[in-house]
Amino acid sequence: MRVVVGLLLLLLALCGSGAQGEGGGLGQVGEISEFQETAPRDAAEESAESTTKQTTHIWAEVRALRDMVVELKVFVQLLQRENSDQEMRLTATESKTTDLEKENADLQTRLSSSESELLLSKSRIDQLERENTERPKVAFYTALTDAGYIGPQNTDITLKYSKVFTNIGNAYNPATGFFTAPVKGVYYLQFTVCGNHTGLMGVYVYKNNQRIMFNVEWKEDAHYKYFTNSAVLELMPGDNIRLVLPSTFVIYDDVDNHSTFSGSLLFTL
Repeated sequence: MRVVVGLLLLLLALCGSGAQGEGGGLGQVGEISEFQETAPRDAAEESAESTTKQTTHIWAEVRALRDMVVELKVFVQLLQRENSDQEMRLTATESKTTDLEKENADLQTRLSSSESELLLSKSRIDQLERENTERPKVAFYTALTDAGYIGPQNTDITLKYSKVFTNIGNAYNPATGFFTAPVKGVYYLQFTVCGNHTGLMGVYVYKNNQRIMFNVEWKEDAHYKYFTNSAVLELMPGDNIRLVLPSTFVIYDDVDNHSTFSGSLLFTL
């Protein structure tokens, strides 16, 4: 804008100096004749008219330049506004991207935590399965005989439960009637005694050579009569449990398995 104003002032100055030069030359010619005195005036008028036209043209160009400058200012403002909007959208996009990256990082952290927990759970399951595989399994269930009455005897006898239905771990020996603990642990033992006569019925329970239980019933008629008892014992490897029929006592069993002896390992120690 300053350049345009400077050019305008320069043109006006040149026009003014040209007019003054033409006026001076025509004054000298005017001394020669009266006819020639009118020529400078006509030239001055023409020069003034020309200057007016040039000035009008220059001002028109100045106004056109001004309009262009205004349009450019408006265009620049629009560009600035659009650029500001784009910057705002870019900022919002960057913020959303940051939020997404943070959310993804949180998901990755939770996923890693879940994978770690899954690995720990699998490791624990593997350990339990290994322990369960390595843990001794002991359980037996037996019945006494198909022969009917056992007893009375003159001495105590160890009962040999000859009908073995379950013997996991082979801890029960039907040839001796002994249950022998294979590992240190707590064992559950149970027996049922049947009588089918008039008289005494009962058994001793021995741990090794120590009597730990005695169950006895007096039976007055020849009908089936039962009693059942159980024990939870801590046993060391090699400890044995056996049932003993006291002398003069009678018990009964047949194909219906009235008199039984069973047990299992609850847990090791």
